[in-house]
Amino acid sequence: MKLFNSHISINHWAEEDRPREKLLTQGRRALSDAELMAILIGSGSRNESAVELSRRILNQNENDLNKLAMLTVEDLCEFRGIGQAKAITIIAALEIGRRRKYTPETAKKQIGCSEDAFEILRSKYADLNHEEIWVILLNQANRVQSSQLISKGGRAGTVVDAKIVFETALKHEATSIVLSHNHPSGNLHPSEQDITLTKKLVEGGKLLDIRVLDHLIFSNDRYYSFSDEGDM
Repeated sequence: MKLFNSHISINHWAEEDRPREKLLTQGRRALSDAELMAILIGSGSRNESAVELSRRILNQNENDLNKLAMLTVEDLCEFRGIGQAKAITIIAALEIGRRRKYTPETAKKQIGCSEDAFEILRSKYADLNHEEIWVILLNQANRVQSSQLISKGGRAGTVVDAKIVFETALKHEATSIVLSHNHPSGNLHPSEQDITLTKKLVEGGKLLDIRVLDHLIFSNDRYYSFSDEGDM
């Protein structure tokens, strides 16, 4: 009589049920603790999938992540299917979570004027002998999310694609931006190309509901602000 093997490898599960694919399609919050842990350990054994192994470990710790976090490498290695490498991975992930819990969130800088943007970006342009374009990405409260390099060129200039600027803003879910670039020559006066680009981005931002707050031109320790000069 042939026995039926109830264990089915994760590779044969429906794609939407596989932990990695599920995270990609449904987001991290859609996964159970066991599914998240299965991603960490990567594989189970011939008789047990990574998810099943993770469920077993969690069950023996009363499904309490705090109790799981107290286990040592030796404790975890007592579970069949968990070797030293997998045990270390689990402990490292739980330790990162613990550290995050007790790390105070750093207040993000808020842009209130052109000088605020200048102070955030001035180190990016320090001592450059070529032209670069950077953009500051901000949230609804005008707090800085990040600064991103958009383009890098030579001494004579660089090319900026408006699509890349807005693609970057959308990717980081920015609601407003500050554009900037430098003039290695030391001339702060905006070129016709600078003026055209600024107008193009302002109009494009209106269509995407992304505000272009300013465009700064850097040169050494000085800057030109389109907003301050009424050129926006």
